[in-house]
Formats: sequence, structure tokens, C-alpha cells
Amino acid sequence: MRWGCAGLVVFPQIEYLSWIEGRPDAVEHDLASSDLRPAIRADGPIPERLAGLPDPPGTPAVDALVADRYGVSPDEVLVTAGATNANALAFAVAAEDDGVAPHDGDPADGSENPPSVLVEKPGYEPMTTTPIGFGARVDRFRRPEGVLDAARVEAAVDDRTVLVALTDRHNPTGRRADRAALERTAAAATANDAHLLVDEVYAPFTATPTDGAFGGPSIAGTDGVVVTGSLTKFLGFGGLRIGWLVADPEFVAAAERVRHHLPSVAHPSTALARRALHHLDALSADRRERIRRNHDRLAAFAADRDAIAGHVHDGATYALLAHDLLDGDELTERALDAGVLVVPGRFFDRPGAVRVSLGRPTDRATAALDALGTVLDDVD
Repeated sequence: MRWGCAGLVVFPQIEYLSWIEGRPDAVEHDLASSDLRPAIRADGPIPERLAGLPDPPGTPAVDALVADRYGVSPDEVLVTAGATNANALAFAVAAEDDGVAPHDGDPADGSENPPSVLVEKPGYEPMTTTPIGFGARVDRFRRPEGVLDAARVEAAVDDRTVLVALTDRHNPTGRRADRAALERTAAAATANDAHLLVDEVYAPFTATPTDGAFGGPSIAGTDGVVVTGSLTKFLGFGGLRIGWLVADPEFVAAAERVRHHLPSVAHPSTALARRALHHLDALSADRRERIRRNHDRLAAFAADRDAIAGHVHDGATYALLAHDLLDGDELTERALDAGVLVVPGRFFDRPGAVRVSLGRPTDRATAALDALGTVLDDVD
């Protein structure tokens, strides 16, 4: 828990976001960006892939279009300024719902008894830092190699737990959670009057689409579950800053009230999101082809190098990779000296590894892997 000079909780620095800002565009080879971004950033406000596409008939609400994809009602969807914003709203609602003011107690003598958010480990840093700003304590449950074991959650929840938070696909390993494990985890949370938050921004990452939301599996609509997603990772429309939260109507209403205190969605982004969702199936085709090609290249790269340990999961375009002789920071620095950007694993609770992501178009991703291979070849 961090406290300001007036005794109020303050938001801690998110070290990963500070570290990554500006770096992908400043290097020759980007193996850090996990979103399937365009080859060339559009000069204007309209992404090139949306330019020239007709808008849907009428003016359907974005929340209704998202709800249709998930098979839920529009009052179970809240459109947000990206998935990070959606997750923050979920943390805020959960902490507030506990009924304990964020600064109850005296931090000097340790008497505060804040609500707890239980977060997977290894995990994405904002999932462990943002809840603190809303007055929650962050506890962890182990997810070794990305495997979700509901028994670990059942053992870790207590009467202060208000939210269990995880990612699916898992960030940083790329592993999918077993559906039965997700359902059992949700049951463990609801049995304790808590919610389960599942960040599904990477759920659509699959070469072969399913009949689920956005072509990937989703647990949205399950009792006690809050799902978040966005147009950023899969479709590559990060500049629109469009995300959403899917939950029961009461949770959504509470999140909407909190949203008035946080960044809002710009009208032009809403209009372009409407267009993107209307043409989702057509826009998805080349994304899935890129996923197929990039996954195959990353999997071959990891398999062909004896000094590299780590598994590239089916359909994933990113993975945690560890080197026999270098820790994550050492490998990151050597790569950066050669113009290659990877992400130190310390931002994901794995300091001995790096996260390697092939989000860029395949030709550029292949060149980046070749450059990283040269770096590894030079390691004694």
C-alpha cells in the first residue's frame, strides 16, 4: 500500500508502460509490440483499413454491437477508453463494493484492512499496480507456465477478496485457460461474494476462428464474471482507444458511474469502432493469416535454438523465452544494442526471461527474429 502526504492512497508507477513508451517506433526491429498493428501508421485519424468502408445502416450503438458478439444484452456492456481503462473500472467497482473506504485505518500502525484483489502470477504489471490506487491490497496466486489451476485460487481467496483477476490468453505466456478451470475459478470467486475479472484482449488470437466472441473463446455471460476486451490487440486499432467491459447489469451500472471520473471515449473513435465492428468478419481474415504465419515463425525460432527455453502455444504470437546464459535484462540490453526490442521478463514476474512478440507484419517480424538470432549467436 502506498500513501500520499495527506494519508490518501496514490497510484503507483506502472514501470512497464513507462519503459515501453516510444521504444517500438525508435528501433529497427520491434519484437515487443504484441498488437497486430499496421505496417504503416495512418497519417490522419482514420486507420487505413477502415478508410473507404461504408458505415453500418442507421446508427447502431457500439455497446449493442459488442453485446451481439458476446450474446449478451446491451445493458451488460460498457464501452470504455481501451481495455486498460475497462480493467481499471473493474478494480474501482470491486474495491468500492467492499464498503470499506480506501484510506480506512492508520497505515502507520498497520491497522488498515483493505479489500483484496487476487491476481495471477506471472502476470501483466498493470493488473497488480492499478488496484492499489483504488485502495485495494494485491495478493497473488501462482499460474506456473500459464496453467490455470482453480485449486490455487480456492486456497488463496479469503473474506477480504473482492476480485480475482487473470488474463486469457495468458499474458505473458500465451497459454489458454481450460474452460472447466475458468468456470471453477469463477465459482470460487462467487462463493466468496467476489467477481472474476478475465482480460480477454488476446482471446481472438487463433488461426482458426471459433464461434465465440471475436472468433475466440470467451467466458462472458457466466455468473460473477467480468470480461474486458478491445479493438487494439487483434484488429490493431490501438489509436481508437476503444475497449469494453462485459458484466452483469448492476456491475456495469456501477462502472458507468465511476467512468465519469476517468477518460471518456471520443466521438470519432465511437464512429470508427461502429464501422470496424460492422465489418469485423472481413477485417479479421488477414489478422488470422498473420497470426498463423507469425506463430509458425516464432515456434520454429524457439525450437531451433538449444540455448532457448520456452513454449510457443498454439495460435499465440508471443511467448516467454529464457536463455541459458543471460537473464532477461542482460538479453534485452544485448538485443537493444543491435536494434532489437524485446521486453524484460521482470515486468511479468519472470526476471530470467524476455517476452518476444510478433505483432508486426510477417516480413518485418521475420527480419526482427533473424536479427535477434544474430545476437544469440554471439553469446559465448
